[in-house]
Amino acid sequence: MKVPFSWLKELVDIDVTAQELEEKLFSCGFEVEELIPLDAGISKVVVGKIVEMEPQEGTHLTKCVVDCGEYGHDIRISTGAANMKLGDCVPAALDGSTLPGGIKIKARKMQGVESNGMLCSGEELGLNDDLFPGSEVYGLLILPEDSVPGTDIAPVVGLDDYIFDISITANRPDCQSVLGIAREVAAVLGKPLHMPAMDYKAVCEPDAPITVKVEAPDLCPRYMAHYVRNIRMGESPRWMKRHLALCGLRSISNVVDITNHTLLEMGQPMHAFDLNKVAGRTIDVRRAHAGEKIVTLDEKEFTLNPNNLVICDAEKPVALAGIMGGANSGMDENTTSLLFECATFARDCVRKTSRALGQNSDSSARYEKGVDRHSPELGLARALHLIQELDCGDITTLEYDLTDGRPLERKHIVTTPAKICGVLGITVPDQTMIDILQRLEFTVDVQADGSWDVSAPLYREDVESFPDLAEEVIREYGYDHIVPTFLNTAAVTNGGLNFDAKARRGSFELEDIFHSYIAGMDTFALGLRIADKLITDGRIDKFVEDRYASWNTGIGADIISGKATMADLEKYALEKGEVTASLTSGRQEMLEAIMNEIMFSL
Repeated sequence: MKVPFSWLKELVDIDVTAQELEEKLFSCGFEVEELIPLDAGISKVVVGKIVEMEPQEGTHLTKCVVDCGEYGHDIRISTGAANMKLGDCVPAALDGSTLPGGIKIKARKMQGVESNGMLCSGEELGLNDDLFPGSEVYGLLILPEDSVPGTDIAPVVGLDDYIFDISITANRPDCQSVLGIAREVAAVLGKPLHMPAMDYKAVCEPDAPITVKVEAPDLCPRYMAHYVRNIRMGESPRWMKRHLALCGLRSISNVVDITNHTLLEMGQPMHAFDLNKVAGRTIDVRRAHAGEKIVTLDEKEFTLNPNNLVICDAEKPVALAGIMGGANSGMDENTTSLLFECATFARDCVRKTSRALGQNSDSSARYEKGVDRHSPELGLARALHLIQELDCGDITTLEYDLTDGRPLERKHIVTTPAKICGVLGITVPDQTMIDILQRLEFTVDVQADGSWDVSAPLYREDVESFPDLAEEVIREYGYDHIVPTFLNTAAVTNGGLNFDAKARRGSFELEDIFHSYIAGMDTFALGLRIADKLITDGRIDKFVEDRYASWNTGIGADIISGKATMADLEKYALEKGEVTASLTSGRQEMLEAIMNEIMFSL
């Protein structure tokens, strides 16, 4: 998930660099797959003020004299652009500079006139209109009039920023948003979290009734909706466009951008239905009927079945629940009234439908990992606040909150400090653990008997018992505090491979064959087979081969084929006079005799 550093700074008073924050996030369990600087590939590009300009005779070029501050007050650069005027400030890539894509700028002659650099457009700097106004103009990027010549271009156009590409594990769906990561940043830095504004005021009554019902509460445990009238479609403010652009989305319109912004900021997928297109002004959350069809916003048609959850009007499906809205209910420039939807859908239903239909979206990616039942409340409040802040609609008093009947309560875990420390294997001071849990928005109520009644935030559905609390404590306290220790019931065992394991791996040596004789009939038979291979491989010389050739015939062959028993082997050895009548001592004597003779001969 991509999270802009500048957006995090709006929610937390961050006093460390992006690189330091990357390390801190890693230390508390979040892998930053990549820290992306927005000005990557850009060097020696500064603000240049055009102080002189004249057409370059016989060409389409214009000769400019540019004031670049400490780099020179009269740098001559020719350009083919035509949208600048005397006194404009523009990006100037000087001799020896680089641009995104590995482009290198050198001083050279243009149509016979020396040019000591290049004046740049926004696109040449990797910008678009959402990141910086005017970047997509055909021509040079015109900078604010108060720009100071010679200033590095990155902070002037907002490229002095970083994007954190963070891998979110399946057990932390609450971190699938800028707010979720900001909570973790606030905790690890010990800073307060500045929640996004979510206040709003209903200003009018509904002009007509709306029906909202949920027929499949097992697949939709909570469904919230709010009616907004007098929609005023327009352009989004620059800050919102930038937020979306930094996360890889383009601005469409103020109302559509609000739904996308809420998804990114709060982690709550949203949809807005154009009520002028909703038959019967009815919203019904139900399983699809076999053979029903829907065309989604990306103009793809799907045939549905009862395993798919859909949002329907009085006649037809108007959205694939948790995945994408239908083209037949989407907003356009003629939209005048809408119904905001915020819901919690069963993650397995969304995942199976998404995979079966081959249809993925940012919404489905979040629902598949899980959206808690408290999230729709926060997401809807944030969206309505933005509607009011941007003045793009009138919020009515008509709202819906349909649930499956389960109470929305914080989970309570009764435990003791000793249990938590027992999981960690170290002793963490009680007050330190309480401080950590409180920074993570847990509440800790210390009981008279010394036990703790810990309640988890509503968005932490992954927390079940005291080992989960131990995990929360140690990732903030620091894994470097853990000292390796044995468990109470642990015992030290010597490592190494037995003969059978060595034989399977082919890592045996000569002495392993003779140890096999002591081990027993089955293992000794395997040892004889290994001896054959050692002789074939040349690892036993001719003297040894002749001396013990009998093991491959007679009693040896009988052992390998399973016809002889260990008793037969021992009888044979006694008859040959190679061992004593004592089984144990005889094996040992034979081993020593064979080992001495072979080692002497090798």
